[in-house]
Amino acid sequence: METSMTDKICIVTGASSGIGITTAEGLAAQGATVVMACRDLEKSRPVQDQIKENTGSNKIDLLQLDLASLASIRDFANNFLETYPRLDVLINNAAIIPLSRQETQDGFESQFGVNHLGPFLLTHLLLDRIKESAPSRIVNVTSIMHHQGAIDFDNLQSEKKYGTLDAYRQSKLGNVLFTYELARRLEGSGVTVNCLHPGVVNTGIARSVPFFLQPLVKLAGKFFMLSPEQGAATSLYVSTSPDLDGITGKFFNESKETRSSKLSQDEDLAQRLWDVSENLTGIA
Repeated sequence: METSMTDKICIVTGASSGIGITTAEGLAAQGATVVMACRDLEKSRPVQDQIKENTGSNKIDLLQLDLASLASIRDFANNFLETYPRLDVLINNAAIIPLSRQETQDGFESQFGVNHLGPFLLTHLLLDRIKESAPSRIVNVTSIMHHQGAIDFDNLQSEKKYGTLDAYRQSKLGNVLFTYELARRLEGSGVTVNCLHPGVVNTGIARSVPFFLQPLVKLAGKFFMLSPEQGAATSLYVSTSPDLDGITGKFFNESKETRSSKLSQDEDLAQRLWDVSENLTGIA
């Protein structure tokens, strides 16, 4: 069911590529003010213009956000809070999956830093405004690959051993654990927190596999993967559907509530990851 988002203010991280574009466009088409939170402003401006043209909406704003930098995240939050009176929907959409081990500006393994710690800090910095805007929603884009994930506290930064998919699965499990723990903490506040798997989407993922496999991935993308429009459908459903008013602490796949991994429901694990994340991001 489509709803009107007029007068709503929404943030979409990673809104200049993949399902971020179609998520931002879908919100704009429903009348929302959309803040595209993007790392590369030069690359993002043509996308911003395209969304305006496609939707006929001028309520598409662009703010710089680099989730690989705690300072950039703080700057973005300050800029947003100074500019906008409310925040109705925060969609933590951006994620990376580099082939080799890389580090963020603060020395974190890049997938753990960008995919988990970045959204963790960003959400915290905006939380008071989100609460003031209730009923409001926080939506975390994760992956069904969290089912194979584990949180290795002895190797959180993959310094002892690095595997691209292991690091990705860990970060995506972190998204689900964060979602559930935050939902518990915000119970009764009017703020809902849910996460979702967008499907296997044909975006830029071919760049993240070895070059000799790229033709195979592109072929699979053509015939078996979802389009970005199909991938964004679940993000838009969880962000806007009146059916989900008051529904919190859930995992969605193909716009249906689905059971997440057993490990993702471990409250002690979620609490431990929360405490570690607070310390690493300087919130504590």
